[in-house]
Amino acid sequence: MADMKSGCFGSQSQSGFGKDSVYVDVSRILDSCRDKDCYENTRVYLTSFGQEVIERCGSIRVKSAQIAGTNICVNPITFNKGFYQITIKIYVKIVLEACVCLGNSQEIEGVCVCEKNVVLYGSEGSVNIFRSDNCPNCFCRAPSLASKAQNNLPVAVLEVAEPVVLDAKIVDKCDCQKCCDCQNCIDLPEEILDCISGKLCDCEGNKILTVSLGFFSVVRIERPGQYLVSGTPYSVPDKECLPSDDETPCEIFKNMSFPTDEFYPPAYGCGCNNQR
Repeated sequence: MADMKSGCFGSQSQSGFGKDSVYVDVSRILDSCRDKDCYENTRVYLTSFGQEVIERCGSIRVKSAQIAGTNICVNPITFNKGFYQITIKIYVKIVLEACVCLGNSQEIEGVCVCEKNVVLYGSEGSVNIFRSDNCPNCFCRAPSLASKAQNNLPVAVLEVAEPVVLDAKIVDKCDCQKCCDCQNCIDLPEEILDCISGKLCDCEGNKILTVSLGFFSVVRIERPGQYLVSGTPYSVPDKECLPSDDETPCEIFKNMSFPTDEFYPPAYGCGCNNQR
């Protein structure tokens, strides 16, 4: 019989890291960047009802702007091995308040699309990765294929704060090309369309709504990898799970700390959070 060993990879004689060293399979960050983007005069695609409202409204303001989803594509750069172009589309749901005749206001919804391109280093390597399934007692089962092959190609990750609304205005459709890059129609994912109350219009009308948005974002590129790290064994926590059913809502409220910073925000230049 072949000599079978326990596989103590963290032994002192093999690695020199001590017995507390363990092997882990994690995602390694190979490259990253931060950005502050401003998208000026970006068209908002409205519902049919929203289009009717802006055709006859006097003024308009943005009540909220929220990221509804993103689409991220990673493509290798042909003549620069190891580098990848990351194309990111950010779909933003816009809720607006329009002033119509006789001082009345009407709330409408729309979607705008902001696109950015980033080039980051993601290293090289392309192998197929298969993982076992979790079926028990599979010895007597008919043979089946393992899970679908995966690869160790890099993965792009976007971290972005909610957009800052800088401006919103209504322009005539004939003047749209003078101020912004307006498309007559656009294909949106079904998940984005489902978050809008109503069906987007077919781009008919004489007026177009545009917004200017600012984004703070961090983009990083990751690749799977196996590493030897120093680990500490996990122990059962000593803290017990205590229910709070015996306390009344007022008693819970009395134990809460007073939110001083909400009433007296720190001045500019005080603390480390004001660093640019």
